[in-house]
Amino acid sequence: MKKTFLILTTVIALASCGNQPATDSATQNTDSIAQHTEAITAADTLSPEALLSNMEEAQTYLKECGVFYIATTDSDQPRVRPFGVAEIIDGRLYIVTGKKKDVYKQMTTNGKFEICALKPSGSEWMRINGTLVADETIAVKEEMLNRNPSLQSMYSATDENMAVLYITNATVRYCSFMAPERKTGF
Repeated sequence: MKKTFLILTTVIALASCGNQPATDSATQNTDSIAQHTEAITAADTLSPEALLSNMEEAQTYLKECGVFYIATTDSDQPRVRPFGVAEIIDGRLYIVTGKKKDVYKQMTTNGKFEICALKPSGSEWMRINGTLVADETIAVKEEMLNRNPSLQSMYSATDENMAVLYITNATVRYCSFMAPERKTGF
């Protein structure tokens, strides 16, 4: 029952962030592009400290949720997968995956993505969209492994499989059934 409720709540959250009425897809796409552009423009005017603060808030939220879902595209087919690691290293918010996985191929073919994370309460969620950029820096991979020892059984900083990617041009939307949507960016 709890699992069914969680799945149902996630579907509702994905469909209703901001509880906006349904419109045709062209209007939704235009609105989405305008909102993303507005958030990026606003982020460009923020101080480095404010951008880092926004990034830290997003990371804290992801860690509180535990599992978050990343949507990518495979040609014209959306794909969604669970992730559980997000770390700020050298002023960038990183995720990690394997280069042998389809998700990595999708991320490097089209870096646009969206994350959805649902808090355990089931009534608050966050969405992040932007672009993922692969980073081959050994020091970043080592730091990711140091902070997440459970990854050490799957990856090493010098293997040909470990991939770390950081988020750029991020729009972050904090949503709730009980409060108005709030947007930030980094």
